[in-house]
Amino acid sequence: MKQEYTITVYAENHIGLLVRVATIISRRKINIESLNTSPSESEGIHRLTIVIHETEEVVRKLARQIEKQVEVLKVYYNNNEEIIWQELALYKVPTDEIAEKVKVERLLREYGARAVVIRKDYTIFEASGHREETDRLVTALAPYGLIEFVRSARVAIIKDSKGFHEKLKEFEQTEPGPELIENEFLNRQQEVFTM
Repeated sequence: MKQEYTITVYAENHIGLLVRVATIISRRKINIESLNTSPSESEGIHRLTIVIHETEEVVRKLARQIEKQVEVLKVYYNNNEEIIWQELALYKVPTDEIAEKVKVERLLREYGARAVVIRKDYTIFEASGHREETDRLVTALAPYGLIEFVRSARVAIIKDSKGFHEKLKEFEQTEPGPELIENEFLNRQQEVFTM
C-alpha cells in the first residue's frame, strides 16, 4: 500500500549528485513531493531529505539504488511515525487588514505564527508545522486578502537515530581489511617499464 516516506541520504557534497538522485527517482516514474538539501552534523557530509508517496518495497529498492552512487555514504527511509518533521511557511497579508482586525491577530497566535516583516502595504508571517497545519492557516487567512504563500521542503530527524556522525565514528574505528593483493598484471607492466 502506498504511503508517504521520507528518504534521508547522507553524502559527500559533490556537483551533480542531486541531479543523479533525481534521475534515479524520475526513471521509476515517482513524483518528488519535497526535496531539501543541507549540511549535516558531520563536517563535509551533506544530507538530502526527499519525500515521496510509494510502497515500502519500491522505496527499499530506490534507497539501494541511490546508495550505489559513489558519493553516497548511507540512505535511510522512514514513514511519518518514525520521524519528527516540520515545514516552514510564509504568508503575505495586507497590513491594513491585519491592523484593523483584532480577529486576525488572535488567529495568528492560535497557529503560532509570528511577524517577520511589517511594511505599509503588507506584512509577512511565518509558521512551522506539518503540511496540514500550514494549509489550515492558508484557508483561515484567505478571507483577509492573502497575497502570497510559500512553504519550504521538509526537514526531518529520525526518532531512533543516534545521528550519522556516530555511525561514522564506528566505521572509522573498525579494523581495516586484510592487505590488498596487488594485481599481477600491473606488477608485470611496471617491471617492463623499469627495464
